Amino acid sequence: MPFRHALRRLWALNTFGYSLRVFIALAGVMGLSAGLERPVLVIPLFLGIIASALAETDDNWLGRLSALAVILPCFAVAAFAVELLIPYPWLFGVGLACAAFALVMLGAVGERYAAMASATLILSIYTMIGVDQRGGAPADLWHEPLMLLAGAAWYGVLSVLWSALFAHQPVQQNLARLYRELGLYLKLKSRLLEPLRQLDVEGRRLELARQNGKVVSALNVAKETLLNRIGNGRPGPKVNRYLKLYFMAQDIHERASSSHSPYNALAEAFFHSDVLYRCQRLLKLQANACRELGQAIQLRQPFDYGEASAQAMLDLQASLDYLQRQDNPAWRGLLRALRALSNNLTTLERQLAGADNPDALAEEQDSSLLNRSPRSLGEALERIRLQLTPTSLLFRHALRMAVALTAGYGVLHAIHPDQGYWILLTTVFVCQPNYGATRTKLVQRIVGTGIGLVAGWALFDLFPNPQLQSVFAVVAGVLFFATRSSRYTLATAAITLMVLFCFNQVGDGYGLIWPRLVDTLLGSLIAALAVFLVLPDWQGRRLNAVVANTLGCSGQYLRQIMLQYATGKRDDLAYRLARRNAHNADAALSTALSNMLLEPGHFRKDAETGFRFLVLSHTLLGYLSALGAHRERLSLDGEDGLLQRAGTQVVETLEALAAALLHGTPVAVQSDEEEALARQLEQLPDDLDDTRRLVQTELGLICRQLAPLRGMVAHLLATPVSRASGHGP
Repeated sequence: MPFRHALRRLWALNTFGYSLRVFIALAGVMGLSAGLERPVLVIPLFLGIIASALAETDDNWLGRLSALAVILPCFAVAAFAVELLIPYPWLFGVGLACAAFALVMLGAVGERYAAMASATLILSIYTMIGVDQRGGAPADLWHEPLMLLAGAAWYGVLSVLWSALFAHQPVQQNLARLYRELGLYLKLKSRLLEPLRQLDVEGRRLELARQNGKVVSALNVAKETLLNRIGNGRPGPKVNRYLKLYFMAQDIHERASSSHSPYNALAEAFFHSDVLYRCQRLLKLQANACRELGQAIQLRQPFDYGEASAQAMLDLQASLDYLQRQDNPAWRGLLRALRALSNNLTTLERQLAGADNPDALAEEQDSSLLNRSPRSLGEALERIRLQLTPTSLLFRHALRMAVALTAGYGVLHAIHPDQGYWILLTTVFVCQPNYGATRTKLVQRIVGTGIGLVAGWALFDLFPNPQLQSVFAVVAGVLFFATRSSRYTLATAAITLMVLFCFNQVGDGYGLIWPRLVDTLLGSLIAALAVFLVLPDWQGRRLNAVVANTLGCSGQYLRQIMLQYATGKRDDLAYRLARRNAHNADAALSTALSNMLLEPGHFRKDAETGFRFLVLSHTLLGYLSALGAHRERLSLDGEDGLLQRAGTQVVETLEALAAALLHGTPVAVQSDEEEALARQLEQLPDDLDDTRRLVQTELGLICRQLAPLRGMVAHLLATPVSRASGHGP
């Protein structure tokens, strides 16, 4: 039983299936070359397998078969183009630059095409390495491309078969990751409920905003995985079950993001009560439940919610009832906020308690998912055309890659003609879309290569047997794919070892050590210079656009929320898209600021302002999420139409601030009209019903965020302090 349980846990690992496919492919090739006594086959077949595996993206078996039908002709064109042009350096250099630019621009069509394009570029460099190894002999024109294509096709067939046999494994793994990230988010959110005076709420909100980015990323990946399984048809029973778990995660995320009152005010008012500790304990238990649900999905085991949370919920209700009986007038408004928080936690409790049987969950009124893939060749070409501008980040990266590879090609001919194509390979892997990512990858690549070369040198002496070295090559290749997304330094060391052992099968592996080290350093230097000098993408220069997107998406989210209050709760595609766009924008701001911290000091002068804005943005998103979590039909134009007017005015202000950032127009740092509206929203009559009171309270909290947002926008625009009587910028 322990062995079976360990095997199940191993099978459930995200990288296990990927690594096992690579192992079968590499071991099969190694066995074939040994059986035929032709070790010369190892290198091109291995490189073909690697290129094909790098091109792989999640899909069903039919999608992977279609992708294979596209990628093999692309590989063939790239390989034969290299063979034909390599004797003509000037023509080859022009072709290399044009191909690099075109292939990177293909990423505008979608992530799948970006992976194919990147793998095609890598395979073309593998072809150069093969030609270099045979001394450029023209008589072998067909050998290298055919061997590379054979390796790519072999892995592609394995990938299609695997996807047909284990179609739902990626869905389980991505949903498991989503619930793990949600669990950590809930745990971090519970820290805000700690009743401590002088609590560093801003620091904890910043940490929460960063984790929110990870949750959003996990939601997006899970959605794409489900979409690939549904296609254009109706979901089957298994996929429908996973779809319900995905929608439940979306709802949990919205409720977990909700904020019902400033946490400092709650901590001050209830410092001598246990109510916040009880809220915190319940939220921590629910965080644990999310992580356990993720594990149950991944291991395909029953999920047992347990009874501890139910008791914690009863204890919280008892604590609230006790405070209510005190009838303290100063607590009245804050107790209502705590009741709203309690209701939110109750709904979370009910959802998690029913997660063991998602089929019993209520049917979604609209279970459609937005498919962002192009529907025609014309649409794909239009996406590329729209990116053909120097303001596009993709265009800049494509131009940068073209210049870097051309410069690398020139360097290898000038100073390092033998085995110099490793310079180009290093440049492709190190040159990233922004400076921060390039800097990180550069360090990891150099350190990993150094470790791999030293380890290879030692293992050559310790294990001179060629058969044993072939086993090491297979293991190192598998290790590369198992770690390339999470531990790139280790992955680089592994692929370096694999290359050394493979080349030692047909020649002198020792002779590759110094050239590989020198080429890595040169390729890294070229990539660093390219990202620094060729249309550099400093995050500070695009901070205004990223902040504007955050404000605009928050405005659209609020617009959809107010529509839901007017028509009744319905999680339709328009609402879910607005909610996801708001969270995506918040996550994009967090990512941009993290990248900014890796840039040279004089390029990140606005980083502190950006992080303060991130805290404000995430606070605003919390209030919006609270409005979204408690949606129900409400007459917004009743009485004096205050709620409708407030919602409209806040949306207009957020959109106007976004437009001001995009167009560089001055903004007023204070609005008398917004101040008056906030005061009006904060006047809550005692006879107001609970739903209207909650909406009015949350709109008041949102309205109070507008003044500090204006201040931040004004600072980013570096405009003089001004004062306006209206609410426009």
